[in-house]
Amino acid sequence: MLTALSALAVAGVTAVGGIVQVVIGRRQPQPRGQQRRDDFTTIVKELRQNQADLKAELSAQKEQSARDRERITAQDFTIRYMVGWVRTLVGFIRSSRLEPPPPPQPVPREAEPFLHDIGM
Repeated sequence: MLTALSALAVAGVTAVGGIVQVVIGRRQPQPRGQQRRDDFTTIVKELRQNQADLKAELSAQKEQSARDRERITAQDFTIRYMVGWVRTLVGFIRSSRLEPPPPPQPVPREAEPFLHDIGM
């Protein structure tokens, strides 16, 4: 009984909503072909805007990537220079029959293959 009453209430509200939509809306119906053309025009405009946004974002990413590449290249050069300098110092210390001091902190496992000649 309660289910039937609730279904009736929903049907009544739906019918009233449809009537209100027709009365308040009072919109001239467009031919189906015109509506499709309007939809297509809207979609094309949005796609062109999205395409322009994506192109701008891509160019910004390319610029950032170039700056990152330059920075990484400079850091790579600096690290290679420092490693060569440390190896030269260790060689000098060993040629003086001394032992170089241990590193100030534990060497990370990822760095050990590159520092094999300083006695780790």
